[in-house]
Amino acid sequence: MTCPEQYSPAVPAPRLSVQGPSMHRTARSDRPDQVTVAVYAADPVLHVGVVQQLRRRPEISLLDEADAEQAQASLVVVDAVDDDVAALLHRLRHNSATRTGLVVGTLGAGALQRVIECGVSAVLRRAEAGQDQLLHLVLAIANGEGVLPGDLLGKLLTHVGSLQRSALDPRSLSLSTLTTREADMLRLVSEGLDTVEIARKTAYSERTVKNVLHEIITRLQLRNRAHAVGYALRNGLI
Repeated sequence: MTCPEQYSPAVPAPRLSVQGPSMHRTARSDRPDQVTVAVYAADPVLHVGVVQQLRRRPEISLLDEADAEQAQASLVVVDAVDDDVAALLHRLRHNSATRTGLVVGTLGAGALQRVIECGVSAVLRRAEAGQDQLLHLVLAIANGEGVLPGDLLGKLLTHVGSLQRSALDPRSLSLSTLTTREADMLRLVSEGLDTVEIARKTAYSERTVKNVLHEIITRLQLRNRAHAVGYALRNGLI
């Protein structure tokens, strides 16, 4: 699985949108047409920035930590996606009351597929996260819509197309033998990167990288990473 099964206790308690004592809001918004929102960010600067942008909008009702689980939209604001962030996304995915959006600095290779598998329905780059863009993201999430930057949408459509072709032609070696994540990691191995460097580039843990590469070697009955790279190159997989 690409998402941790449980929310890791090692993850710092997420900071949620907290109103001042005289402005505390419960899970019931002030107006029926308001969207209730919870903001998660380990970095207090990121948290305050997003909260301040959304607090000015009458369409939004920010929830405090006690009511966060009841938010219609949950915004996770991070620099990059790592195992801790994936654990939080995984926990939010199992909360039927909320839908999750991600405001992220950078998405490494394979990270888009990972966050989608963790239940994220909308992505916005932090560099583009102005007040209007954040509002659009929240309203889209509340309406059950998906939002992706154009280049990420292109990557997703390419990936979906590959999966469809693989299903139609399971004998097609270049499509059915390796997943996108497996091909990405083998490509990095072929460039001389070690486990630590691959983990840093792909935003996966070192254990995940080792497990993925071991799965490739075992499934294809190869000897080692070098053999796997050679096999993939000969068959046009990377």
